[in-house]
Amino acid sequence: MTPFLIALQFLTSLPVRLREMPEPADLGRSMVCYPLVGLLLGIALWVVANGLDDSPNLLAAALLLALWVGLTGALHLDGLADSADAWLGGLGDRARTLAIMKDPRCGPMAVVVLVAILLLKFAAISALLAKGFTLALPLAAVAGRTALIGLFLTTPYARPGGLGEALSQHLPRPAAKSVLGVTAIALCMVGGWAGVSLLLVLGALFWWLRRAMLRRLGGTTGDTAGALLELTECAALVWLALV
Repeated sequence: MTPFLIALQFLTSLPVRLREMPEPADLGRSMVCYPLVGLLLGIALWVVANGLDDSPNLLAAALLLALWVGLTGALHLDGLADSADAWLGGLGDRARTLAIMKDPRCGPMAVVVLVAILLLKFAAISALLAKGFTLALPLAAVAGRTALIGLFLTTPYARPGGLGEALSQHLPRPAAKSVLGVTAIALCMVGGWAGVSLLLVLGALFWWLRRAMLRRLGGTTGDTAGALLELTECAALVWLALV
Protein backbone atom coordinates (compact mmCIF):
# COMPACT_ATOMS: atom_id res chain seq x y z
CA MET A 1 0.00 0.00 0.00
CA THR A 2 2.87 2.39 0.77
CA PRO A 3 4.26 2.36 -2.81
CA PHE A 4 0.80 3.21 -4.18
CA LEU A 5 0.39 6.09 -1.73
CA ILE A 6 3.84 7.39 -2.70
CA ALA A 7 2.86 7.29 -6.36
CA LEU A 8 -0.45 9.01 -5.63
CA GLN A 9 1.28 11.72 -3.60
CA PHE A 10 3.96 12.30 -6.22
CA LEU A 11 1.81 12.26 -9.35
CA THR A 12 -1.27 14.10 -8.11
CA SER A 13 -2.27 17.09 -6.02
CA LEU A 14 -4.56 14.96 -3.86
CA PRO A 15 -4.06 15.48 -0.09
CA VAL A 16 -2.13 12.24 0.52
CA ARG A 17 0.02 12.26 3.65
CA LEU A 18 2.57 9.59 4.53
CA ARG A 19 3.32 8.79 8.15
CA GLU A 20 7.07 8.90 7.57
CA MET A 21 9.65 9.52 4.88
CA PRO A 22 9.60 6.63 2.42
CA GLU A 23 12.54 4.29 2.09
CA PRO A 24 14.43 4.32 -1.25
CA ALA A 25 13.15 0.80 -1.98
CA ASP A 26 9.56 2.00 -1.57
CA LEU A 27 10.25 4.90 -3.94
CA GLY A 28 11.41 2.44 -6.57
CA ARG A 29 8.43 0.15 -6.05
CA SER A 30 6.07 3.11 -6.32
CA MET A 31 6.84 3.39 -10.03
CA VAL A 32 5.03 0.16 -10.83
CA CYS A 33 1.89 1.86 -9.46
CA TYR A 34 2.10 4.77 -11.91
CA PRO A 35 -0.31 3.24 -14.46
CA LEU A 36 -2.82 2.65 -11.66
CA VAL A 37 -2.62 6.32 -10.68
CA GLY A 38 -3.13 7.19 -14.35
CA LEU A 39 -6.16 4.92 -14.43
CA LEU A 40 -7.69 6.64 -11.39
CA LEU A 41 -7.11 10.07 -12.93
CA GLY A 42 -8.52 8.87 -16.23
CA ILE A 43 -11.63 7.39 -14.62
CA ALA A 44 -12.26 10.66 -12.77
CA LEU A 45 -11.99 12.57 -16.05
CA TRP A 46 -14.20 10.03 -17.82
CA VAL A 47 -16.90 10.34 -15.16
CA VAL A 48 -16.84 14.14 -15.36
CA ALA A 49 -16.86 14.01 -19.18
CA ASN A 50 -19.98 11.88 -19.16
CA GLY A 51 -21.53 14.22 -16.61
CA LEU A 52 -20.92 17.13 -19.00
CA ASP A 53 -22.57 15.28 -21.88
CA ASP A 54 -25.21 17.99 -22.40
CA SER A 55 -22.71 20.88 -22.20
CA PRO A 56 -21.16 22.58 -25.23
CA ASN A 57 -18.07 20.63 -26.33
CA LEU A 58 -15.71 23.59 -26.12
CA LEU A 59 -16.79 24.45 -22.58
CA ALA A 60 -16.66 20.80 -21.50
CA ALA A 61 -13.19 20.40 -23.01
CA ALA A 62 -11.95 23.50 -21.18
CA LEU A 63 -13.37 22.26 -17.88
CA LEU A 64 -11.84 18.81 -18.33
CA LEU A 65 -8.44 20.23 -19.19
CA ALA A 66 -8.56 22.54 -16.17
CA LEU A 67 -9.50 19.59 -13.96
CA TRP A 68 -6.68 17.50 -15.48
CA VAL A 69 -4.11 20.20 -14.73
CA GLY A 70 -5.53 20.72 -11.25
CA LEU A 71 -5.48 17.03 -10.33
CA THR A 72 -1.85 16.70 -11.37
CA GLY A 73 -0.71 20.00 -9.87
CA ALA A 74 0.88 20.96 -13.23
CA LEU A 75 3.92 18.97 -12.07
CA HIS A 76 4.80 17.55 -15.45
CA LEU A 77 3.94 20.74 -17.30
CA ASP A 78 6.67 22.33 -15.20
CA GLY A 79 9.10 19.65 -16.35
CA LEU A 80 8.09 20.24 -19.96
CA ALA A 81 8.63 23.98 -19.58
CA ASP A 82 12.08 23.53 -18.02
CA SER A 83 13.05 21.05 -20.73
CA ALA A 84 11.91 23.38 -23.51
CA ASP A 85 13.97 26.28 -22.16
CA ALA A 86 16.99 24.05 -21.58
CA TRP A 87 16.89 22.44 -25.01
CA LEU A 88 16.92 25.83 -26.73
CA GLY A 89 19.25 27.67 -24.36
CA GLY A 90 21.59 24.74 -23.82
CA LEU A 91 22.99 25.12 -27.33
CA GLY A 92 23.79 21.42 -27.48
CA ASP A 93 25.94 21.50 -24.34
CA ARG A 94 25.12 18.97 -21.60
CA ALA A 95 26.29 21.00 -18.61
CA ARG A 96 24.54 24.16 -19.82
CA THR A 97 21.32 22.24 -20.50
CA LEU A 98 21.29 20.73 -17.01
CA ALA A 99 22.01 24.11 -15.43
CA ILE A 100 19.11 25.79 -17.24
CA MET A 101 16.74 23.03 -16.10
CA LYS A 102 17.50 23.97 -12.49
CA ASP A 103 16.63 27.62 -13.10
CA PRO A 104 13.08 28.25 -11.78
CA ARG A 105 12.51 31.12 -14.20
CA CYS A 106 10.34 30.54 -17.27
CA GLY A 107 11.68 31.67 -20.66
CA PRO A 108 9.85 32.38 -23.94
CA MET A 109 10.34 28.87 -25.32
CA ALA A 110 8.72 27.39 -22.22
CA VAL A 111 5.69 29.67 -22.65
CA VAL A 112 5.33 28.81 -26.35
CA VAL A 113 5.58 25.06 -25.74
CA LEU A 114 3.12 25.12 -22.82
CA VAL A 115 0.57 27.12 -24.82
CA ALA A 116 0.97 24.77 -27.80
CA ILE A 117 0.57 21.62 -25.69
CA LEU A 118 -2.48 22.93 -23.83
CA LEU A 119 -4.09 24.08 -27.08
CA LEU A 120 -3.51 20.69 -28.67
CA LYS A 121 -4.94 18.90 -25.64
CA PHE A 122 -7.95 21.21 -25.55
CA ALA A 123 -8.68 20.74 -29.26
CA ALA A 124 -8.21 16.97 -29.05
CA ILE A 125 -10.48 16.64 -26.00
CA SER A 126 -13.14 18.70 -27.78
CA ALA A 127 -12.91 16.44 -30.84
CA LEU A 128 -13.08 13.31 -28.69
CA LEU A 129 -16.20 14.62 -26.93
CA ALA A 130 -17.79 15.26 -30.32
CA LYS A 131 -17.05 11.65 -31.28
CA GLY A 132 -18.31 10.35 -27.95
CA PHE A 133 -14.96 8.63 -27.38
CA THR A 134 -14.48 9.62 -23.75
CA LEU A 135 -12.56 6.40 -23.03
CA ALA A 136 -9.63 8.13 -24.71
CA LEU A 137 -9.14 10.15 -21.52
CA PRO A 138 -8.15 7.20 -19.31
CA LEU A 139 -6.17 5.67 -22.19
CA ALA A 140 -4.06 8.82 -22.48
CA ALA A 141 -3.62 9.19 -18.71
CA VAL A 142 -2.46 5.59 -18.35
CA ALA A 143 -0.18 5.75 -21.38
CA GLY A 144 1.59 8.88 -20.12
CA ARG A 145 2.44 7.39 -16.74
CA THR A 146 3.38 4.00 -18.18
CA ALA A 147 5.88 5.74 -20.44
CA LEU A 148 7.79 6.78 -17.30
CA ILE A 149 8.32 3.15 -16.38
CA GLY A 150 9.74 2.46 -19.83
CA LEU A 151 12.00 5.48 -19.56
CA PHE A 152 13.48 4.56 -16.19
CA LEU A 153 13.84 0.92 -17.24
CA THR A 154 15.89 1.73 -20.32
CA THR A 155 17.59 5.06 -19.63
CA PRO A 156 20.26 6.03 -17.07
CA TYR A 157 19.60 8.95 -14.75
CA ALA A 158 21.73 11.91 -15.81
CA ARG A 159 21.79 14.01 -12.64
CA PRO A 160 23.37 12.45 -9.51
CA GLY A 161 21.38 12.68 -6.32
CA GLY A 162 17.73 13.47 -5.85
CA LEU A 163 14.48 11.59 -6.12
CA GLY A 164 14.91 10.54 -9.74
CA GLU A 165 18.11 8.66 -9.03
CA ALA A 166 16.44 6.74 -6.19
CA LEU A 167 13.56 5.83 -8.49
CA SER A 168 15.98 4.60 -11.14
CA GLN A 169 18.20 2.59 -8.79
CA HIS A 170 15.42 0.90 -6.83
CA LEU A 171 12.91 0.25 -9.61
CA PRO A 172 12.01 -3.49 -9.43
CA ARG A 173 12.81 -4.37 -13.01
CA PRO A 174 10.97 -7.72 -13.38
CA ALA A 175 7.78 -6.24 -11.92
CA ALA A 176 8.15 -3.11 -14.07
CA LYS A 177 8.48 -5.18 -17.24
CA SER A 178 5.37 -7.15 -16.29
CA VAL A 179 3.43 -3.94 -15.69
CA LEU A 180 4.52 -2.62 -19.09
CA GLY A 181 3.32 -5.78 -20.79
CA VAL A 182 0.00 -5.95 -18.98
CA THR A 183 -0.69 -2.26 -19.62
CA ALA A 184 0.10 -2.61 -23.33
CA ILE A 185 -2.30 -5.55 -23.63
CA ALA A 186 -4.99 -3.68 -21.70
CA LEU A 187 -4.68 -0.61 -23.94
CA CYS A 188 -5.11 -2.80 -27.01
CA MET A 189 -8.11 -4.63 -25.54
CA VAL A 190 -9.87 -1.45 -24.45
CA GLY A 191 -8.95 0.67 -27.47
CA GLY A 192 -9.27 -2.01 -30.15
CA TRP A 193 -7.47 -1.17 -33.38
CA ALA A 194 -7.20 2.43 -32.21
CA GLY A 195 -5.34 1.15 -29.15
CA VAL A 196 -2.98 -0.94 -31.29
CA SER A 197 -2.18 1.99 -33.56
CA LEU A 198 -1.77 4.20 -30.50
CA LEU A 199 0.92 1.88 -29.11
CA LEU A 200 2.82 2.10 -32.39
CA VAL A 201 2.64 5.90 -32.45
CA LEU A 202 3.64 6.27 -28.82
CA GLY A 203 6.43 3.74 -29.27
CA ALA A 204 7.89 5.84 -32.08
CA LEU A 205 7.55 9.02 -29.99
CA PHE A 206 9.23 7.33 -27.02
CA TRP A 207 12.15 6.16 -29.18
CA TRP A 208 12.67 9.66 -30.60
CA LEU A 209 12.49 11.48 -27.27
CA ARG A 210 14.71 8.94 -25.49
CA ARG A 211 17.26 9.23 -28.30
CA ALA A 212 17.28 13.03 -27.92
CA MET A 213 17.81 12.71 -24.14
CA LEU A 214 20.71 10.30 -24.59
CA ARG A 215 22.38 12.48 -27.21
CA ARG A 216 22.10 15.69 -25.21
CA LEU A 217 22.30 14.52 -21.59
CA GLY A 218 23.43 10.92 -21.64
CA GLY A 219 20.22 9.97 -19.84
CA THR A 220 17.06 11.40 -18.34
CA THR A 221 16.21 13.81 -15.54
CA GLY A 222 13.04 14.55 -13.61
CA ASP A 223 12.26 17.40 -16.00
CA THR A 224 12.70 15.34 -19.17
CA ALA A 225 10.61 12.57 -17.61
CA GLY A 226 7.85 15.11 -17.02
CA ALA A 227 8.20 16.32 -20.59
CA LEU A 228 7.89 12.74 -21.84
CA LEU A 229 4.69 12.24 -19.87
CA GLU A 230 3.09 15.45 -21.17
CA LEU A 231 4.08 14.80 -24.78
CA THR A 232 2.85 11.20 -24.54
CA GLU A 233 -0.52 12.30 -23.18
CA CYS A 234 -0.85 14.97 -25.84
CA ALA A 235 0.10 12.62 -28.67
CA ALA A 236 -2.35 10.00 -27.38
CA LEU A 237 -5.24 12.46 -27.27
CA VAL A 238 -4.46 13.88 -30.71
CA TRP A 239 -4.03 10.46 -32.30
CA LEU A 240 -7.23 9.04 -30.80
CA ALA A 241 -9.10 12.15 -31.95
CA LEU A 242 -7.84 11.59 -35.51
CA VAL A 243 -8.42 7.85 -35.93
